[in-house]
Amino acid sequence: MSDGLHVEVRGRGPALVLLHGWAMHAGVFEPLTVQLAATHTLHLVDLPGHGRSRDAGGLEGLDAVVGRLLERLPPAPWLGWSLGGLIALSAALRAPRQVTGVVALCASPRFVRAADWPHAVETEVFARFASGLAADYRGTVDRFLALEAHGSERMREELRLLRQQVFSRGEPAPEVLGQGLALLAQTDLRGALPQLAVPSLWIGGRRDRLVPWQAMQAAARACPRGRFLRLDGAGHAPFLSHAEELAQALAAWPEGDAVRP
Repeated sequence: MSDGLHVEVRGRGPALVLLHGWAMHAGVFEPLTVQLAATHTLHLVDLPGHGRSRDAGGLEGLDAVVGRLLERLPPAPWLGWSLGGLIALSAALRAPRQVTGVVALCASPRFVRAADWPHAVETEVFARFASGLAADYRGTVDRFLALEAHGSERMREELRLLRQQVFSRGEPAPEVLGQGLALLAQTDLRGALPQLAVPSLWIGGRRDRLVPWQAMQAAARACPRGRFLRLDGAGHAPFLSHAEELAQALAAWPEGDAVRP
């Protein structure tokens, strides 16, 4: 019996799982999917409560979400964007034999700022988005999309594409989006990074105004097999603006010279 989770399989070659970010669905990866489908069998996941998994529950807790995904997906590296990167990292820490590598794309082990973690956003930012969902659902989501696109050298085009995609598979329920914001605001996996047993590639956009690239650099340094790549022209959604460069980096990883420590 299906659990309601929608996983689209495309391409040919070694398996690779793709996990999207907050309020989105796997369709947002289309420019990168086109690049990768010739070399990978892609497992494109709509997270619970999102897109075509809208009726598959929600994001009640990180452990529960990871458990459901591990039951559905084959052994493979997981690429996660933003919130999806947090989920991928948690899964690799829990099941390194199944999640054989992690690509954290504009994703941090801790998304909120702390005295010892300046490369993040203030807690109040997530609180404002959470309270805004009830008062102005669409406006709140649109402001988040604008923050994701802000700074990129192709900002207008990225914002157009994000707006085009966000509700193209239906609208996530406000409570599910609230759960996602809570995961972003409350999760801190920094202490587990030295125990990450699989290769990890941390990719940040130099122009990202939501998750500063220094967070990915610091996380890569904390991982035994971590590497870091900065995309200088990218903001928070480099799969839209730098899909070809991303695909080249993934082809070179984990041993290639295209990835800089």
